[in-house]
Amino acid sequence: MVLQRRDHRDQAVLNFALDDVAYLTSEEGSAALAVVAASPLSDRVGDIAALRKRFGDRTPVLVETVLLRRRAQEKLSQLPGSDDWLFTDEALQQASAGSVALHRSNRLRHRVVHDVTCSIGTELAALLGRATRVVGSDIDPVRLALARHNLRGAVDLCRADALHPVTRGTVVLADPVRRSGGRRRFDPRDYRPALDELIDTYRHRDLVVKCAPGVDFDAVTQLGFDGEIEVTSYRGSVREACLWSAGLAEPGVRRRASILDRDERFTDAEPDDCPVRPAGRWIVDPDGAVVRAGLVRHFAARHGLWQLDPNIAYLSGDYVPAGLRGFEVLEKLAFDERRLRQVLARLDCGALEVLVRGVDIDPDALRRRMSLRGGQSLSVIITRIGSGAAARGTAFVCRASR
Repeated sequence: MVLQRRDHRDQAVLNFALDDVAYLTSEEGSAALAVVAASPLSDRVGDIAALRKRFGDRTPVLVETVLLRRRAQEKLSQLPGSDDWLFTDEALQQASAGSVALHRSNRLRHRVVHDVTCSIGTELAALLGRATRVVGSDIDPVRLALARHNLRGAVDLCRADALHPVTRGTVVLADPVRRSGGRRRFDPRDYRPALDELIDTYRHRDLVVKCAPGVDFDAVTQLGFDGEIEVTSYRGSVREACLWSAGLAEPGVRRRASILDRDERFTDAEPDDCPVRPAGRWIVDPDGAVVRAGLVRHFAARHGLWQLDPNIAYLSGDYVPAGLRGFEVLEKLAFDERRLRQVLARLDCGALEVLVRGVDIDPDALRRRMSLRGGQSLSVIITRIGSGAAARGTAFVCRASR
């Protein structure tokens, strides 16, 4: 194993070697993992010192594996058998949550799929039983060895460069590396393999590519991609963007937002008739996947809502759509800290949630400056209304529906 420094957290992180994988998958390693897993590892220094007396130089890789398994429980619990998988830190960070991987696999039912960057096997595990056949490959021999252990021989695996095709007639699935030394890569041409090279290599094949949720859609289009971009959220958090080549996209769809925990889908093929009007009784903040995918108007049209401003994602209506969180408007005022403090004091506010969009305000700093002492929990939504010289900051003091 190789010990490196992770710059962004200033913590040591292990890079596993093939010898480490061989040990962890042996009877001796499995027994040692069971012993380490029984330790709470709450007193990291003391616990590791005790374990080192028993396992010597193998202790770091054993402890790292147990800690990674604990971190993976919530993320991958929906994938059967993942409780005793092996990981590297970077591979676990990049792996899709089980719910997201299963969602993607449902779109690939009855296809023959080749995951050309299979890493530790998360996507392959989700595809089993859904795709007609799955094949995995990776250029990293360590991750490939981890995938062999994790998948228990259920998938054909080989070592190959994603930019040198080794299969024909398959749907190609790729998850390029978007981190280097713990730091995110934002330019898709800096992915490994680079997104433009992936698109060129598989231009005449059905292609699915996982991307960071913040990927620049215009930059992707400029690289020659002309299919569908899907943004996925789960439990209120935007998880990722996914590119679906034209042969896999629904006809006429170029943007999709999928909200997995509510089983809702929105696409740019739906109506987007949405008026712009002053706030009604409720303000609704659409799911982040809807906002990121640019489908706010489509979301509003489906739910009978309207926009407060054509360029701001906050919506309003006379009711809150089922399953969503809304904010009942109590007061509206031109944003001014002194006036806002007076309104909050009059409403006996003691705990304040601050939401901002389109204005340069630090929510935490503003909350501290309000000096709240009341007994009621409220929310304030601060946003820009209007454009150009007519633009103004507006504050809505609200009571959240939940």
